[in-house]
Amino acid sequence: MPYPPDEPAAPSEPSGLSERDRAVLAVERRSWSGAGAKERAIREQLGISPTRYYQLLNVLLDDPRALAHDPVTVNRLRRVRDARRGRR
Repeated sequence: MPYPPDEPAAPSEPSGLSERDRAVLAVERRSWSGAGAKERAIREQLGISPTRYYQLLNVLLDDPRALAHDPVTVNRLRRVRDARRGRR
């Protein structure tokens, strides 16, 4: 189900994450084959642009609720982000 891009993230689970936040983490958890598959899935499944998706994802990486919900994915993405920052 697509989510309005500026919809407030209302918690709907004991973790405190909204359904949209959990969906963003679920997209990131998958492996993607082929160029554009992930971007197409972001548009179709979440109803937002890839740019907005990555903005939301970066906010989630700093959210302790996201870490509690999916520590493997969040820690992996934090390592990738830190490595990119270190190369700049």
